[in-house]
Amino acid sequence: MRFLRILWQFIFWGLIVLVLVGTFLPLIPSSRWWVRMWDYPRLQAFFLALLAMLMFFIFYYHRRKRGKLLMLLLAGVVVYQAVKAFPYTPFAPKQVLETEGDPQDTSFLSLLVVNVLQYNKNHLALLKLIEEKAPDIVLTLESDSAWQKALDRSSTAYPHAVRIPLDNTYGMHLYSRLPLKETEVLYLLEPDIPSIQTRVQLPSGEWIQLYAVHPRPPVPGESGDSRERDAEIVMIGKMAKEKSETGGVVVAGDFNDVAWSPTTDLFQEISGLLDPRIGRGFYNTFHAQYPLFRWPLDHVFHSHHFKLSSMERLPDIGSDHFPIMIRLSYEPEEKAEQEQPLPDEDTREKADKLIEKGVNDKDAPGD
Repeated sequence: MRFLRILWQFIFWGLIVLVLVGTFLPLIPSSRWWVRMWDYPRLQAFFLALLAMLMFFIFYYHRRKRGKLLMLLLAGVVVYQAVKAFPYTPFAPKQVLETEGDPQDTSFLSLLVVNVLQYNKNHLALLKLIEEKAPDIVLTLESDSAWQKALDRSSTAYPHAVRIPLDNTYGMHLYSRLPLKETEVLYLLEPDIPSIQTRVQLPSGEWIQLYAVHPRPPVPGESGDSRERDAEIVMIGKMAKEKSETGGVVVAGDFNDVAWSPTTDLFQEISGLLDPRIGRGFYNTFHAQYPLFRWPLDHVFHSHHFKLSSMERLPDIGSDHFPIMIRLSYEPEEKAEQEQPLPDEDTREKADKLIEKGVNDKDAPGD
């Protein structure tokens, strides 16, 4: 019994340390991976804090003055994490309104986004999914020449394509039923990390702007720093803002960043784009094989010219990411119904400094 009590107390204090580190470390303004990684597990930290509070009562620490202070600290963590997670629950107001348009209308655009995992050989699973869902546009990430060979089997259904086969896990392919123009492959910060910008013609004849992105994550073995990722995300946000002044814009891809991080918040403010998950759910896409460790890394943001028809996370195709599919309705005449995130001067200055760090100091150690 004494051994079990010691073991449970060890687990309890380990949870305390984990929860507090996971909550307060991300508040440090550092770009190092071991700081930024704690932006991800908001829900996990919330439930671990609840578990720690339960164990707190089991061990009667609430009877001591120090224990009561600890209990208040844990309660603060629970509230803080709940506030962060709340916008991505069905209880929060929806940022994107649902369309009332006719499903057969020519203003609809469907987009399938999937990080295929370069080393995943289950090509057939994705091909079957594409055939079943029949999206207007398919965006694949981490797709190399082997994936390109497999995806080209659908080339008759998708006559317009942008192919960037790379073997560094940053390959990217865009297949479209709809006409494309002014297509450009961008290498914003690094010579081996591409992005795509192109214009897409909707069935109605109108043209909208599409950006596809997949910045490098801040993890050991990669950059170890989030500066390049953050700068690329905000650079795309500024480009999207400029294009949204004259028409619809969609930004899609694997941001290697979660929806509620400071960088993604900044991206939304700078770009003015909307997140259709707000008020609907998390739509966690990574990691497909570990249910307890999942968060939303794959995103589709769009300008207020669009309303939502549907959004769903699709079944596992053998990758570490789930595919995600969205169907939007282009309704620019009703754009005033949806409020855009707007930056202030401080936000613009912060964005400019973040880009400057990513461009000029990308090889320097983190703060």
